[in-house]
Amino acid sequence: MSPAVMPTYARSALAFVRGEGAYLYDAAGRHYLDFCSGIAVNVLGHAHPHLVHTLKAQADRLWHCSNLYHIPGQERLAERLVAASFSDMAFFCNSGAEAVECALKMARKYHHTIGQPERFRVVTMDGAFHGRTLATVSAGGQEKHVKGFEPLVDGFDHVPFGDLGAVRAAISPQTAALLVEPIQSEGGIRVAPPGYLQGLRNLADEYGLLLIFDEVQSGLCRTGHIFAHEWFGIVPDVMTLAKGLGGGFPVGCCLATARAAQGMTLGTHASTFGGNPLGMAVGNAVLDVLLADGFTRAILHTSRLLTAALGQMVHTYPSILAEVRGLGLMLGLRCSISNAVLCSRLQEAGLLTTVAGDNVVRLLPPLIIGENEIEEAIDILDRTCQQLTEEYDHDM
Repeated sequence: MSPAVMPTYARSALAFVRGEGAYLYDAAGRHYLDFCSGIAVNVLGHAHPHLVHTLKAQADRLWHCSNLYHIPGQERLAERLVAASFSDMAFFCNSGAEAVECALKMARKYHHTIGQPERFRVVTMDGAFHGRTLATVSAGGQEKHVKGFEPLVDGFDHVPFGDLGAVRAAISPQTAALLVEPIQSEGGIRVAPPGYLQGLRNLADEYGLLLIFDEVQSGLCRTGHIFAHEWFGIVPDVMTLAKGLGGGFPVGCCLATARAAQGMTLGTHASTFGGNPLGMAVGNAVLDVLLADGFTRAILHTSRLLTAALGQMVHTYPSILAEVRGLGLMLGLRCSISNAVLCSRLQEAGLLTTVAGDNVVRLLPPLIIGENEIEEAIDILDRTCQQLTEEYDHDM
């Protein structure tokens, strides 16, 4: 690793030179089945023809002009996201962390606008991940992310994920909003328990709070619905998106109802690069595919196949695997051994995954995978678990 790059990542020794579909290739020509997708980013795989064509065509016309001017592609993407969701309007940025920052500012500005400037605090959940800015690591509250960056941004009250009683107890006259991931990805693919999101909606309505869903990882068809909260029949007031929205190009978005966004008036927020013509062209191209008839049905079909096969692996190798969790193609394997060990061995065998909290290995494949890729992934997992079982049995 070059000393010119800050050493803030625990990088694998792998370096890829190209990608195609669900596969990445190194300089030696070896291919790897990518069930990481750049951490839930490459929803259409690598070098998807429609995205490549769109990006090249837009690059020949206009990259950036700033939000001092109308950007037709931005308006079109906003209209499409609004039409596909609960929201009335969108703000575009470049990342999930920026989208969450927008949501946090919006919550404060909303209460200031309606005459409640004392309400600025946000109830957040243990195990959450909302980004790496100072405010978003403060919102997440995980020690490994905040150590050495104190004093943290004030205004966040952390409670156990899934505990409605703790949420109610944390609400005070200063509370402005509730912030939650319908599925905690970095936290270990922890799906909101039954009734939890409805309970949060009820509490938000009871106390006059904004309900903010962070769907940076779970949104945009990752779970088999366009947005993960659709599984629960609940709608938020504000929602953050990124990752899959650009299919590999940096695009973030904060969606909101007109009521929640009433304070976001001229000059209250901005992003120099947010909503640029190049990113908006790619975002619209991604939606062309995600919103096509039958796309989410195909995800649900492949998800059922993959989940069933993973369940069989858990049954076959209980000394290695303990549980399958998740929805759609946002899946996790809670491990009986170190998740880092399993992740590393899968990589050696040609399957790319990533670790998460609660000793989980995450599987976040491109949404375009089919039965052949599932069979290949399960074959690699099967062989790897068998080898690990033999090694652990030998050591005992």
